[in-house]
Amino acid sequence: MPGTPASIEARAALRVAAATTAQRLCPGHGVAVARHLALLSEAEFPDPPIVWTDTTALSLASLFAARARRDALAEGADAVARYFQDVRLIRPASLSSGARSQLYASVGEYCNAIGWPQVGARFGAEALLFADTDATSYRALSVKALGYALNGEYISAEAARVAANELFRAQGWDTAETAYLLLLAEALVASARLDVPRLLEAADAMRRTQPDDPYWGYSARAIEVMSMMFRRDLGAGRAEARRLLHGSRRLSSHRMMRYFLVSVLSDILVAQGEYREALSVLEPFETPEGHGVCFSMQRSAALLRLGRERELLLETDACVASGADHCLRTLTPLLVRRALSLNRLGYTRRAHQSMEAALHLITRTGSSATPFLMLPHEETRSLMDAVAARDPELADIIPYLRAALARVATPDAEASSPLAAARLTPTEAATAELLLRSLSLVEIARERGVSLNTVKSQVRSIYQKLGVGGRAEAVELLASRDT
Repeated sequence: MPGTPASIEARAALRVAAATTAQRLCPGHGVAVARHLALLSEAEFPDPPIVWTDTTALSLASLFAARARRDALAEGADAVARYFQDVRLIRPASLSSGARSQLYASVGEYCNAIGWPQVGARFGAEALLFADTDATSYRALSVKALGYALNGEYISAEAARVAANELFRAQGWDTAETAYLLLLAEALVASARLDVPRLLEAADAMRRTQPDDPYWGYSARAIEVMSMMFRRDLGAGRAEARRLLHGSRRLSSHRMMRYFLVSVLSDILVAQGEYREALSVLEPFETPEGHGVCFSMQRSAALLRLGRERELLLETDACVASGADHCLRTLTPLLVRRALSLNRLGYTRRAHQSMEAALHLITRTGSSATPFLMLPHEETRSLMDAVAARDPELADIIPYLRAALARVATPDAEASSPLAAARLTPTEAATAELLLRSLSLVEIARERGVSLNTVKSQVRSIYQKLGVGGRAEAVELLASRDT
């Protein structure tokens, strides 16, 4: 049945938007038109064609890119599975190398946007394999760079980023055509190295490249919040993170950037000692495919500080079980936090195994300080040194890791506090915190996930170390640290 004039006109507009956008995904032809991206982001994904042609591939490339750039990610990984088995098309294809490269690059960009960086990097690699011009190579490299950076493979990310930038300079393309993905990769590599000036340069480059694009502006501000955390300007970072997450700007932002901000906010709250508030901020969020942001990992920092080690292990068991499907960037800090919990619970061998796995990941993927964010300094250093003493392969990286730990960890306790003076163990300190609340010993045991006898033993030790005869005196002394 022939379509109505309105539907015919809409389909024609969609075809024009797809064709124009496909041409502008690579540099050399101008930037994608905002209204075209908005139109394509609302279009439905088509059924897979009987045989892929350049036209169908480029149209789909435009759809995936538009969805990624306008945060239309509701279908998640299912959208990719509709057309691909692994990184192979499930239907026959008669494609030029350039069209195939464009399709793979757009799917990779979409995978990075939904938080599936391992797959995003693989699609970027496939796109580079079929790239037949400098422009398609640049686009493929930008997808690879971000996928690797999101996955914590910083050495590979930096190599792809440098190669892309060299191509861009050699071709003399307009600065406005700089790939957003490369600037985001730059920010992630800078954050891993705690390089605040480089972070701020990436944010400034985003503003200068696309000054009128609200998505780029939001990302620039989010990167600046990350720099505030690293500078320990926690109050300003906390306030700005909340403004960005709850203000009208969030309506023109990428989900991944909002997730990063939630993670930064929770880290800031942990640094400020507001552990339950950090858990409250994280509570509504579910981890996306691939764990490009892992909210279980984020919760583990607060749970560790609260002394809820068993709950931390339960929270992160599924992440460890996912193995190679888990993003390495978020798996590494998760392994460190599990190591600390296992050590506190007396599972020394398993604690050493978990810490050793984390340290080898850091060595293999590129040195990063972020796995140690907001962890107790002395406790983490002690366990790290114990593992390194048994593994000569870690000797070269340990000085760097000790320095990094000193920059991003938090003190085990305030030096002047009764807890520090009494030299309470981390587990006793967590129990001491709960004594301040009007909880019975049974309720404290339930909160900590340990037996009542364990709590009673810890409480007796706390009283002895504080030099008090009972709970009332202990509470008075513990409360005095905040006055």
